[in-house]
Amino acid sequence: MCLAIPGLVCELISEKRVMVDITGVKREADTSLLDESLDIGDYVLVHTGFIISKLDPEQAKEDLKLWEEILSS
Repeated sequence: MCLAIPGLVCELISEKRVMVDITGVKREADTSLLDESLDIGDYVLVHTGFIISKLDPEQAKEDLKLWEEILSS
């Protein structure tokens, strides 16, 4: 089973690295698996330190709300 978590791009570090905020924790993530460019404020799906897709903002917010519920129980 694979686990990917939605996050918010909060800093562009280099061409292939960004800083992502995942439930308040900031981590570097690799963008080399993604074919499209990213901007600050984009929502992404992160798996083992790699961004595997860009997310629709509304869907990402809904997913993050569910993650917060899971983590608080």
